[in-house]
Amino acid sequence: MDGTQGIAAKTIISTLLHQITHLLMATSPSTIASVEALEENLSTPTAGVLDTLRNLQGDIMVLGAGGKMGPTLARMVRRGFQAIGQPERRVIAVSRFSSQRAAQMLHSHGVETIPCDLLEPEAVKNLPLVPNIIFMAGQKFGTSDSPDLTWAMNTLVPANVAKHFYRSRIVVFSTGCVYPLVSTKGKGSHEDDPIGPLGDYANSCVGRERIFTYFAKTLGTSMLMFRLSYAIDLRYGVLADIGRKVFMRQPVDVTMPAANIIWQADANARAIQSLLRTANPPAILNVTGMNPVSIRETAVRFGKLFGETPIITGTEASTAWLFDAGKSYEWFGPPTVDLDQMINDTFHWIRHGGENLGKPTHFEVRDGNF
Repeated sequence: MDGTQGIAAKTIISTLLHQITHLLMATSPSTIASVEALEENLSTPTAGVLDTLRNLQGDIMVLGAGGKMGPTLARMVRRGFQAIGQPERRVIAVSRFSSQRAAQMLHSHGVETIPCDLLEPEAVKNLPLVPNIIFMAGQKFGTSDSPDLTWAMNTLVPANVAKHFYRSRIVVFSTGCVYPLVSTKGKGSHEDDPIGPLGDYANSCVGRERIFTYFAKTLGTSMLMFRLSYAIDLRYGVLADIGRKVFMRQPVDVTMPAANIIWQADANARAIQSLLRTANPPAILNVTGMNPVSIRETAVRFGKLFGETPIITGTEASTAWLFDAGKSYEWFGPPTVDLDQMINDTFHWIRHGGENLGKPTHFEVRDGNF
């Protein structure tokens, strides 16, 4: 066999293996078949979380715990305390709790809940002081209509919290959108790169980081800026958005050519583990998957699984919001769930009519207006 024949044979084998992989994904059922199973998955503590909780002193409070991630993160801490034989340690979830389901679910799993409007300084002052804070409060969607509220939520709330909990260690949820768009040919934005975002939302997130940093420097608080980009579960996220568009024969815009994603359980685990990585001045950590996900290729993969030809619109730009998550891999290792598993589970979830939160990520947006 000459060189050309060898290359052709390898190409055929590679193609066959790729087709077999897709066939197996289409026929292999997901282990996540209900909301209960999904939330059990998303709240299962990893070995790293258990090690962190053993070495971390005191109770944990999650501020802004009523959103998409907060309930499973708080539950992961609760399950972690149980697993290490320290059930007496408190997990406190704080939110306005516009969703009573979230509060009821947390109660049923042993998490204390405190309703609180974090915009009200006096309400924040009445919160119990605990040594460990995970701050998840903020606003993104609706910014275009109410930029004033977005700025209030993303800067005034941090001031209220930073002043009250200045003796605590604080992990502050932020976003990769604080960086500018970067070339798709590079590694993505690094923690040391200058920030320069587009739009009110991302700029208000810079404001959030600046307010917390100001109080960290003036009051001596130990913090970490948790710059998370596209955590997903099966009910929302970049993969759910693309998969549903393909399934419903709606156009998939590829102008934003790629995105970084991470399974929500892995993001939850990294946030909890970051409590032992806070510092003064505040540490900064990019949290996402290492390899960017091509929007076009993902649409094509879902198309093969659903037996549909995806409707592709737009032309890939040369830049995107992409992030170098190398430091988080060095600290915590790779995520436990890879892209193939996420696609497989999302495919089965959509095909079997799984719940949709109706909260699209708007990953296509390039001007920062959400």
